[in-house]
Amino acid sequence: MNARLPKRQSLRLSAFPAAALAAASGLLLAQVEKPKIETIQEFEYPAEFDPPEITQGFAPSPRPHAHFDRHGVPDWDPPAHMPEDVFTFVRVIYDSGGGGYGQWGRRRGGGDKWRTDYPDSDLNFSYRLQELTSLEVDPDGRTLELTDPELFDYPFLYLIEPGNISLSQLEAETLRKYLLNGGFLMVDDFWGTDEWDGFYRGIKQVFPDREPQELPLDHEIFHCVFDLTEKVQVPSIDWALAGRAQGITYEAYKPGAETAQYKGIFDDKGRLMCIICFNTDLGDGWEREGENHWYFKEFSEKKAYPMGINIVFYALTH
Repeated sequence: MNARLPKRQSLRLSAFPAAALAAASGLLLAQVEKPKIETIQEFEYPAEFDPPEITQGFAPSPRPHAHFDRHGVPDWDPPAHMPEDVFTFVRVIYDSGGGGYGQWGRRRGGGDKWRTDYPDSDLNFSYRLQELTSLEVDPDGRTLELTDPELFDYPFLYLIEPGNISLSQLEAETLRKYLLNGGFLMVDDFWGTDEWDGFYRGIKQVFPDREPQELPLDHEIFHCVFDLTEKVQVPSIDWALAGRAQGITYEAYKPGAETAQYKGIFDDKGRLMCIICFNTDLGDGWEREGENHWYFKEFSEKKAYPMGINIVFYALTH
């Protein structure tokens, strides 16, 4: 676990255009109206914490998936009258991409790149969605394998670091069925030509007859809540700090990583089923928001959260 500054950043609503916030509040109707706030409440990270291992045999709980230390991220309970009618951030577990066992999620072998930035990325993003928009959001999120029958209970999946992903036949077939039946996949955090080639081989297992297409900047996904004027590039905090003086915001040792690209895969009716966020790391902008004030202001607040919120709202309204 990376060290953090003890004080988390305060994300000010004034940093976002009023029209964007109005759109976020109005795109999906909330069952319970939320109070207006000027700032998101600051909270303290524990000075030191030792991440626990995930174990089996948890006691029954109204929040059965809350199996980890939240590290100071604010907590809340879904509305009692609609505990299942909430948005849940679902991270895909996949078994390729490296060796070892993940510390934060249940594994059944294979690689551990699926758990990059986990769980802080997922917790922070879920919290910001709950706080900034009218969405009711599951505070805990889920991690699911592509072959899990529960996958089809959720409309949104997040898959990270797929630069050398290799799916089994069953995983590829299940993901294809999920997407063609109305599901949405967000792919994030891979850089450079080599990693693109690895991902391309993997996605071709799912859709051998469909090509990823670069999304133009005037596509609705860049404007549906926050009106973005660029295809945002979010580096990891380490790369951001290392390249700050030179204005470098990409992983410089990887050829082809210089420019952020957002590609889409469409179904036969033209519905965007999958957004591929290439040469950018939105997840690190969520995970590491509390560690450095400059990084928070330049990348988390201006880029990672607005783009992430746009993607979720686009997925849920199309």
